[in-house]
Amino acid sequence: MDSRTVALIRTTFKAVAAEEGGPEKLARSFYAILFTEYPHVRDFFPAALDAQRDRLVKAIGYTIDKLEEPDRVLPFLAQLGRDHRKYGVTAEHYVAVGKSLQAALCAYAGTEMWTDEVDRAWTEAIGVIADTMMAAADQEDTPPYWTGTVIEHREVLRNLCVVRLRLDQPMQYAAGQYVSVQIPARPRMWRYLSPAVPANANREVEFHIRAVSGGWVSPAMIGHTRIGDQWLVGSPLGGLGVPRNTRRKMLMIGCGTGIAPLRAQLMAMTQRRSNPKVHLFVGGHHPCDLYDLQALSDLAVANKWLTVIPVTENDENPWWYYESENKTPELPGLEPRRTGQIGRVVAAAGPWKDHDVQIVGSPSMVQTTKFRLMAAGTPTKNIRHDPLF
Repeated sequence: MDSRTVALIRTTFKAVAAEEGGPEKLARSFYAILFTEYPHVRDFFPAALDAQRDRLVKAIGYTIDKLEEPDRVLPFLAQLGRDHRKYGVTAEHYVAVGKSLQAALCAYAGTEMWTDEVDRAWTEAIGVIADTMMAAADQEDTPPYWTGTVIEHREVLRNLCVVRLRLDQPMQYAAGQYVSVQIPARPRMWRYLSPAVPANANREVEFHIRAVSGGWVSPAMIGHTRIGDQWLVGSPLGGLGVPRNTRRKMLMIGCGTGIAPLRAQLMAMTQRRSNPKVHLFVGGHHPCDLYDLQALSDLAVANKWLTVIPVTENDENPWWYYESENKTPELPGLEPRRTGQIGRVVAAAGPWKDHDVQIVGSPSMVQTTKFRLMAAGTPTKNIRHDPLF
């Protein structure tokens, strides 16, 4: 696509999104058109569409933002195409989605903005997106999804658990990637989780799961999972990882269960002959949120290239925490715990200008930390994180 086509697409999307409630209205309109014009498609979606609507708009926004970066957007779309095989989608479904999205955008943009040229620009963009996703799906020879049997369910905190699955067949994901997961209690409600261990010959995958307040899926994962349950796991997604033979020093920043993909990468790195220096900042609201310090301590003791710095926003645990001890355990290999907002703490501990940076956590944490690092002089091109949706 040329620069004018990209500009037209961005202008119309931003105009729709800038209206009060614009993104939500656009998503509602899209699904209303899709289910009215193509009622057979409704069976592919969960009964409750709140999370689905939000994810749709964010995915469109991310794709549009990266249209002039084919080396980033095309692999992203290809991964989505491989992942969407789990739904059983075909070419006709891509056509239905494309036409419905275009109709919804046209309705909200209005006749003055939605010119013939704008219509052609969106037709081209949707065509590129659909063709990229379908081509990647057609070329893939891995399963559309894996079945995993729950072999461990361990409660770590009242709102956090560790779940280990044994897959029915090997999955070759890269440490740092994430996958979509569906549980029996919530059919057609897929949620993204990051494996906390590298791919292994035992076909075991470990997930760290925190309940989202008001969420549909994560509370069920914590409260209703039983040994022997069968989960479905989609194709690997994401581009985090540490290349082999790199000499670039690393800065890793993870909050809460965001430590999972970083820990998986560190575990994979221990199998290499040499590694760059790595600083890992692991954060949480309270000391008890630093639930994986023992594993990180073991990694740091055994690997002198790794430095682990715990960070919490508060020095005391919440009232519901069942242990009275508020202090972070004094484990070997760990730096003393620091108190403060993690982005501020990390930026002040720099400079990190010559480091490759990975940030994992909630969207607000990722954005805040990224902005603080950029303000402190870290080049934007050195900072990586997964799409924030």
